[in-house]
Amino acid sequence: MKQIKKQKIAFVLGLLIISAICMTACGNPSDEDSQEVLQTQQNDSKTTPETVTQQPEATNMETGVIAEQILSGNEGDIHYSYYLPENYDENKTYPLMMTMPGYDRMWFGEDSAGSNLEWSGFRVWTELPEDMIVVSAQLTDWHETSARQAVELTEYFIQNFSIDKSRVYAAGYSAGGETMSQAVAMRPDLYAAYLHGASQWDGAYEPIAENGVAVYIFMAENDEYYGSGKAREAYNGLREAYETAGWSADQIDEVLQMEIPDNAYFHSRDIYNYHGGGNVVFEDETTLKWIISHKKE
Repeated sequence: MKQIKKQKIAFVLGLLIISAICMTACGNPSDEDSQEVLQTQQNDSKTTPETVTQQPEATNMETGVIAEQILSGNEGDIHYSYYLPENYDENKTYPLMMTMPGYDRMWFGEDSAGSNLEWSGFRVWTELPEDMIVVSAQLTDWHETSARQAVELTEYFIQNFSIDKSRVYAAGYSAGGETMSQAVAMRPDLYAAYLHGASQWDGAYEPIAENGVAVYIFMAENDEYYGSGKAREAYNGLREAYETAGWSADQIDEVLQMEIPDNAYFHSRDIYNYHGGGNVVFEDETTLKWIISHKKE
């Protein structure tokens, strides 16, 4: 009996020793094994890098006239339409024209949507030999709010389209001219040239001269709404600002032009409303080419 008990005890002790060896050798992974497991877990837990949204390929972008868009800006909703050249290529850069219509084509609710596209001051820029991106907004007034909206819309296009930043232009007729004269004076660093048609100048003069913005002023001698005195006042104010900035007479003539046609000019075109007839400036290819010939240094 004692012998049997000794055998049992020896058997149990053997089992305990074997179990201890297994726990030491097999139960706990080595440091090397632990590192391998940890690395595997880390690799498994890695997330796929976030996909960067790309601008659509040029061939997939909608081109031509894109009507009745809305930009929710800092100054409220901005209603606008734009033109993208048919062969728009993101690998190239294009001149940008920001052109603003008169009061009758501003935003008055859904019934007025897209009326600015019927205006020659939008259409003619799209028909020039050189491809341009052309934008026209239907703003709600012609004061500081709309001027800030015009600037914000300009910046939006510069940031989101392939724009030649040295060739950003502005044009405004009547109420649109009051707006754009303020916008160009607010941010003269953005614009290379501005066409001021049949309107009064509501912006400052000094920033225009300090930044070398070219300006073309057009007004009928007998404009029924503003009168040609508004055009002369703007021209003289700008010229004085350029002189103060140190420009010579010849240099000023290269960047500042004024045209005040008489009644015969309009009658020869069968136009007898001189203020409305001021839109003819947008049909003068020589004037349009003068605007887009200027570049920001």
